[in-house]
Amino acid sequence: MTISNDDQIHLKILELKQEHQDLHYFIELATQDNHPDQIRLKRLKKRKLLVKDQIEHLESDLIPDLDA
Repeated sequence: MTISNDDQIHLKILELKQEHQDLHYFIELATQDNHPDQIRLKRLKKRKLLVKDQIEHLESDLIPDLDA
């Protein structure tokens, strides 16, 4: 049994959404610290934005092209 390209994209989106949620959790934990590591926070936030962009890109790939 083979997995279609759309199914592969859906699976990747699910993985990325989980990573995005995990990053959100880690950022929340890090900001609760009295002296958060600003470099680590910046890296986590940057990664979270990158993951969000990847999700949006993959979701746009799933939208069929319409001929005008």
